Amino acid sequence: MRIRDLLEIDYVLLLATVVLAVFGVLFIYSSAVTSTGVLVSEEYIKQIIWVIAGLFIVLILAMVDYRRLRDLTVYLYLGTLALLVYTCLFGKLVNGARAWIGIGSFGIQPSEFAKISTIILLARYLDDTRRSSTGFFRFIVSCLIVLVPMGIILVQPDFGTSLVFIPILVTMAFVAGISMQYIFFLIACISITAVLTVLPLWQRNIMHNTIPSLEILTNSRFVLSCMVALGVIAGIALIGFLLYKRRYFFWILYSSMIVILSLGLSYVARRVLRDYQIQRLIVFLDPDVDPQGAGWHIIQSITAIGSGGLTGKGYLQGTQSHYRFLPQQSTDFIFSIFTEEWGLLGGLLVFVLFLLICLRLVRIMRTTSDCFGVYIAAGLAGVYVFHFLVNVGMTMGIMPITGIPLLFMSYGGSSIISAMTGIGLALSIYVRRYTH
Repeated sequence: MRIRDLLEIDYVLLLATVVLAVFGVLFIYSSAVTSTGVLVSEEYIKQIIWVIAGLFIVLILAMVDYRRLRDLTVYLYLGTLALLVYTCLFGKLVNGARAWIGIGSFGIQPSEFAKISTIILLARYLDDTRRSSTGFFRFIVSCLIVLVPMGIILVQPDFGTSLVFIPILVTMAFVAGISMQYIFFLIACISITAVLTVLPLWQRNIMHNTIPSLEILTNSRFVLSCMVALGVIAGIALIGFLLYKRRYFFWILYSSMIVILSLGLSYVARRVLRDYQIQRLIVFLDPDVDPQGAGWHIIQSITAIGSGGLTGKGYLQGTQSHYRFLPQQSTDFIFSIFTEEWGLLGGLLVFVLFLLICLRLVRIMRTTSDCFGVYIAAGLAGVYVFHFLVNVGMTMGIMPITGIPLLFMSYGGSSIISAMTGIGLALSIYVRRYTH
């Protein structure tokens, strides 16, 4: 640990982070003020404490050589898995999910820290197997490393946080040079699973008509029969490929496995996900299908953003937030308050700050000589970009509501500490980018 390392850190990355955190504190305060000027919450005070603690962690990590974590990766990963399991069994029930552990008003959300430990372990594995493992085996193990914590979080059920592990896997696998065939296979499975999960409910709740070809997706016998039939086709294709090495056998096997996994996962998803979580996906397509329920969030958020205009109504002058029309306005919908009061120009400023963070992480990846550091930076970039795109898209009505916070700005101790920890690791990598 060297104090002089602080002189060599990426100040652009640090400054962008600090500005976003300050914006967060300002608008968490704004969200607590009513139309009569009464302050009804002290969340902003807690957020200030968490931001200060997070910045302290950033500076400490910047001085510590991130490569010292290499030997601790397995322990950190198993430790967070143990916390996740404990949370599933004994955690506090908040907003329908058992995702918190703590005493009294103090609590932590282990899933936020599981993202960091998963990135570090996956980075070590990808670095260790750069030359000693086949691409397919490397991809399968990478999936297992990511899917174990993701699956536990999904059981809580915390659908939004579990989704964050997908860009971690995709981004790090791509940067590590894993074949695009495997990456596309993963993306195709996830996309088709999402469509098949929503379709039966979409045709009932939005079309108000029952289409037999869609309704049978909820029939366990039909789903199982299709999976068995496709499994037979996949088995024949595998034998044909092994015997004759023809590419069309490979593509038959490839396509069959995508459909098999998508059918099975969509059926499981409809069983695991709560009704309100699936309803959030449906109202994304048509908020007016439930304007007083799940659609209320999107409608009020779009109203707030649109009413801000170019320059906004002015700080503490917003109406949607101060009249309490906007739910969860200090967490999931902090961007809505921000753009209502600071307008399109303020929103663009947030875009620029997140773009700066992304570009600086890309620069770290391009200049770092250590692959372990490159893969960590790639995973962090995946997390920050995904959080930003989904949260901001959610507030604008172009992405479904998933409960994903806007990092550095949304209220929450675990979220801000986890995000700051990632920045600290990135700064540590940057300082040591030319050393082995």
